[in-house]
Amino acid sequence: MAAMASASGSALRFTDAPSSRAIRRDVGASCLAPRTVTFGFVDKSVTNLNRLRLSCLKTRASNATAVENANAADSDKVPTPVVIIDQDSDPDATVVEVTFGDRLGALLDTMNALKNLGLNVVKANVYLDSSGKHNKFAITKADSGRKVEDPELLEAIRLTVINNMLEFHPESSSQLAMGAAFGVLPPTEQVDVDIATQVSIKDDGPDRSLLYIETADRPGLLVELVKIISDISVAVESGEFDTEGLLAKVKFHVSYRNKALIKPLQQVLANSLRYFLRRPSTDESSF
Repeated sequence: MAAMASASGSALRFTDAPSSRAIRRDVGASCLAPRTVTFGFVDKSVTNLNRLRLSCLKTRASNATAVENANAADSDKVPTPVVIIDQDSDPDATVVEVTFGDRLGALLDTMNALKNLGLNVVKANVYLDSSGKHNKFAITKADSGRKVEDPELLEAIRLTVINNMLEFHPESSSQLAMGAAFGVLPPTEQVDVDIATQVSIKDDGPDRSLLYIETADRPGLLVELVKIISDISVAVESGEFDTEGLLAKVKFHVSYRNKALIKPLQQVLANSLRYFLRRPSTDESSF
């Protein structure tokens, strides 16, 4: 089946490596419901990350109380949490970027949690700009030294980072899809997740197309998107998955038989995604 690749254009394939074992080490086997998913022409038994239960997402009540007391005066100034999974910028590693205004520390617990998934953090750096402190990690698989290719493991990385953010920054609960459901600080008002889905596809040279998606975030979304794309035999070659609060923003390089998607296939893909996501849609993307 097709998989994410580096920006250099070398196609990657999802391997048959038992990535689900790595995922279970973090979220717990009891929280995962097995199912069969078809990626392209390959049937694989994978875990349904949409069925995470409350027991998998425990946060520290003491942290919640401390943060609630410390930030009561500026609760309306909680920054938007951002988690980016980037497969394009580094040919040898998966890049993870986390931003939460100026509230994030060294994220040592996050790096340790990633190591529990069978991953190595090969380098990390921090930079500041107007949006806050950006923490970037370059991640490889511990057993091979290669970047992460399996969408299930990529989703586990994303959920691990978000879960760790909820644990140490519970004030972010109402701004994250997972936190709105499971955070220890429930939203003071009903969280509006009625985010319009936007899908657009355009040519990116003769050999691939660029697919943009914006939609309401939810656990397991990355895996499900790759599945629906692969089910119509379109290859996902590389991409970026951004979690911006309750919004998911996706950029995938896709191809069909090593060529850019022709217009009829672009329409089929866009319609399939809109049907799956079941949200109001437009033809334009805000990327």
